[in-house]
Amino acid sequence: MKIILSRKGFDIKNGGCPSPIMPDGTLLSMPIPSDDDASYDDLCYNGERYSYILKQLKPHKNFTNCHIDPDIRDDNRVSPIAGWRPAFGQSEAAQGLLSNAGVEKGDIFLFFGWFRRIEKHNGSYRFISRKTGGFYDHNDLQIIYGYMQIGDILTEKVDFSEYPWHPHTSNAFSHTGKNALYIPTDKLSLLPDLKGYGTLDYRKDRVLTMEGKNRGTWNELPFLLPEHTYGEKKNSSKGEGLYYRGIWQELVIYESAGLTEWVRSVIKR
Repeated sequence: MKIILSRKGFDIKNGGCPSPIMPDGTLLSMPIPSDDDASYDDLCYNGERYSYILKQLKPHKNFTNCHIDPDIRDDNRVSPIAGWRPAFGQSEAAQGLLSNAGVEKGDIFLFFGWFRRIEKHNGSYRFISRKTGGFYDHNDLQIIYGYMQIGDILTEKVDFSEYPWHPHTSNAFSHTGKNALYIPTDKLSLLPDLKGYGTLDYRKDRVLTMEGKNRGTWNELPFLLPEHTYGEKKNSSKGEGLYYRGIWQELVIYESAGLTEWVRSVIKR
């Protein structure tokens, strides 16, 4: 079994601020801005539209439409989509990497992103000040917020018709040379009581960022080291920690001692 650490949600270029760790611990990954038909007005959390939350956190940016992918959060549409099912799309170079690395049915995506805690102040959301609390209370962190075990990989346009709401089934993506839709298993093999996909709330063991380091420097877990990953990866950390330099979306990790147990512990409720 391979594990794929997949970077998703807001980043410096796409969004320009962290996704929020909500006051109740929800890791609310914000889909990146795009020209897709879906909008932040279409999504909601506890009755509050994503657009309302973003306006308070990023007042100088006017985000409208977004790329909802991976689409794995149940019941977050203002107007539910009839027949909705979870899916994750990938295309072009990133899909080529997954294919070349031998990603297949049964492998597990762990979705992670850039997060920071927020709070309510005078009735509005704001990021918690860096002057208060400890490292995990106010810093920018990379955190695992969701998972999907692959049950099927769709690559033919004819198979996309059952997912018309997903951006990777649109003409903009389905006409590209490499485009795939990943569909989850019914149940998670490592924890059969759970569905094959889901979102996760904040928990310290889901934080990749090493305490005291910048968000991109991770805890130096032995099974995440370069010798267990696809491609010619290099640990570029100066001193302690693990840092994979560059702009990348997918880190494919091959089976080694401790990996499966770590994944099980991260996902377990």
